[in-house]
Amino acid sequence: MHIISKKPLREFWEKHSGTEQSLKDWWTITSKTSWANFPSIKQTFNTTDVYGSCYIFDVGGNKVRLIAKIRFDKQTLYVRRVLTHPEYDKGAWKNDC
Repeated sequence: MHIISKKPLREFWEKHSGTEQSLKDWWTITSKTSWANFPSIKQTFNTTDVYGSCYIFDVGGNKVRLIAKIRFDKQTLYVRRVLTHPEYDKGAWKNDC
């Protein structure tokens, strides 16, 4: 999977200590995989959810929510937002989906 882009992850871990390794692990696993559909994502990350056209990854044991859009036909994942759990709960990200 080709991931666009690492910048939101880096910006997040620079603001929120203790999240860097989890986000790097997510990046490593995701960049080495090929998903065909939502069930195939669930095989890799079983806590992933879908909302509209977005996929919500639970990273770092419920500390980080990574919102992404995925083009399965192009094997491209677009990072839309990286949020803390409280930021995610506010729901403003739903406008992107």
